[in-house]
Amino acid sequence: MLHQKITELTSYDRYSTMRSELLVFGEDWGKHPSSTQHLIKHMMEHQQVLWVNSLGLRRPRINRHDICRAWNKLCAIYSSAKAVQPSADSSLSPQLIQPRVIPWPGNSIARSLNRLLLKYSLKPLLNQRSKLPPVIWTSLPSAVDAIGQLGERAVVYYCGDDFSSLAGVDHQPVTEMESELVAKADLIIAASDRLAEKFPAEKTVVLPHGVDCKLFGTAVLAAKDLPTGPVAGFYGSIASWLDQQLLIETARLLPDWTFVLIGPVQCDISRLKQQRNIRLLGPRPHETLPGYSQHWDVGLLPFLKNGQIEACNPLKLREYFAAGSPVVSTRFPALEGYRDLLFEADDAEGFATAIRLSRKLSSSSRQLRQQRVASEDWRIKAEQLQELIDDL
Repeated sequence: MLHQKITELTSYDRYSTMRSELLVFGEDWGKHPSSTQHLIKHMMEHQQVLWVNSLGLRRPRINRHDICRAWNKLCAIYSSAKAVQPSADSSLSPQLIQPRVIPWPGNSIARSLNRLLLKYSLKPLLNQRSKLPPVIWTSLPSAVDAIGQLGERAVVYYCGDDFSSLAGVDHQPVTEMESELVAKADLIIAASDRLAEKFPAEKTVVLPHGVDCKLFGTAVLAAKDLPTGPVAGFYGSIASWLDQQLLIETARLLPDWTFVLIGPVQCDISRLKQQRNIRLLGPRPHETLPGYSQHWDVGLLPFLKNGQIEACNPLKLREYFAAGSPVVSTRFPALEGYRDLLFEADDAEGFATAIRLSRKLSSSSRQLRQQRVASEDWRIKAEQLQELIDDL
């Protein structure tokens, strides 16, 4: 039996070393724990990965945010003579490339230059690292300009958002680039059924987001800055899709509750600041979030109803469940499969009533929420995805 197990492990290891390198076009590594980053971290155990930081989905504007971002990009490009930058902990991060491209979707000259820049910077590097042609994985439509330039054997499009309605994107040119990408892709992975409806069924697979059950399910102490008393919490980007009016009206109906919002601010929050029982804590490292979600009284998903939310599959829904937190949410399709264990409401009175009821839930309901997502760990999702890519 032991000899058989060793033979199986040796066979698997030999097979894994014969895999083509995975060339990933994603967002900037480490800036935000996206679904792509969660999956790639697990796939790296048996898959060589080269990660290309964001190619951009809109033209830079003349404002403080974009100027700082452009400066940081330039510093990253020229800070090292090495094309490939290893991370401080190579077991947790892939090899990184800061691309030299022009972030101008829809501009034909910029796109032509980007094809050449990507070809002549990436192809020699890929040839040095492996004799096998790479598999291209892209989470961004802007990477379509690299396809056909690098001698790839297959193309995977991982779609986690509706780019036609996603905030902060040049919608028309990016949607056109996505159409080109879909035509060229061999496999399309959609994070929700609503997203999958846009793509050819014969090459599209739905793979809902996962969750880090160990991180969110292992008991930790409460965060030191989590207020005492009844607390309703949210973490994520404080952006245009958050229903601020709903939050403000709900907070007024529950003056004895504290509403905690955790995350980077990406929109005008002047009205939120005026509500005395709403506290904005700013961004917190991903690994510290269980210190909040395990100890607040209810987790919130207060989203506006728009195209982006209709197609979304929010990571925090499963993370709230894995932490055992009760959940109150506005209605959107991705709640399907979880509705029996959460509260839904679309107005402040309904939200306030649901928040009050959430405090009366028994301890057994906490275990039910955790059990519901136990089979959705990112490791399981990564194994499923690896099989799909191997089949290509």
